[in-house]
Amino acid sequence: MGLTYKESGVDIAKGEQLVDFIRKKLKGKEKENIGLFGGYFDLGSLRYQNPMLVASTDGVGTKLILAREAARYNTIGIDLVAMCANDIICTGAKPLFFLDYIASSELRLNEAEAILEGIIKGCNLAGCTLLGGETAEMPGVYSRGDYELAGFICGVVEKENIINPKTIEEGDLLLGLGSSGIHSNGLSLARNALFVKGGYDFRYKHPLLPHDLITELLLPTRMYVNTVLEILLKEKIRGIAHITGGGIYSNAQRLLHKGLGLRIFWEDFKPHPIFKIIQDAGDIDDKEMRTTFNMGIGLVLIIAPHQKERVVSILKKIGEDIKIVGKVVASSN
Repeated sequence: MGLTYKESGVDIAKGEQLVDFIRKKLKGKEKENIGLFGGYFDLGSLRYQNPMLVASTDGVGTKLILAREAARYNTIGIDLVAMCANDIICTGAKPLFFLDYIASSELRLNEAEAILEGIIKGCNLAGCTLLGGETAEMPGVYSRGDYELAGFICGVVEKENIINPKTIEEGDLLLGLGSSGIHSNGLSLARNALFVKGGYDFRYKHPLLPHDLITELLLPTRMYVNTVLEILLKEKIRGIAHITGGGIYSNAQRLLHKGLGLRIFWEDFKPHPIFKIIQDAGDIDDKEMRTTFNMGIGLVLIIAPHQKERVVSILKKIGEDIKIVGKVVASSN
């Protein structure tokens, strides 16, 4: 018998097993799309006058390495969905459906199943359908043990309800919603600071933290979809920024038009403890920290000053930890 695809590093049977696993995990109509050449979504079920589709794609960065080194794969799927869903919610869009892409040197079923369980959980948290995806074994492209994740999301918003950053004015306030920690950005710097320069062990339980270091770093990215949809039912928000790589300033700044800038109240809020530990371990200066990490703020809402009392009250009632993290100021830029 001649050379086979399996001997060359690609096992089609394992891929089919994974498809069966996904079908068993999904419910109702969701499972009907799995295994087909394309996923169907019924736009006729949407009750919009002028629907605008909003799409985004993202990954989880080098958080993949931590998950692999710790052999914990059950949360990075949540990260993957959250990184995408938190982006489109910044437009006011409600997530509709999600697709995933998992590539590796070799498909390891137990790892892939754990990742997909996280993706399914993330879709449930975001209120969207897992419409399909792709699993690729690519020996030669990836070294043994390497893998990559990518996510793709589509949402919908009524055209007249799209959040329009052009309405932002000088004096507007930045409300910060708390993060669960590091989320899915800055992990390359965090790993270097903690485990190379700082010499920490993954399992070290720092007195400032409720978990050991690896558990803290692998906490999934917070999903802000339900919070934002709730506030948008009651208040007009002028801008929303998902705080990812680049930090609070960089991500909020891109919403502003010419003549406006930001003042961030760094002195008024205490960052999440994980960031102090990273900073001390790596001897990292404040500017580098603030332009790399979310510093404990995962999402920023920009509102008019007169809305402050109402918006803060609504958010606190639904359990949000709110901080006024800055304001919009005049700028010559």
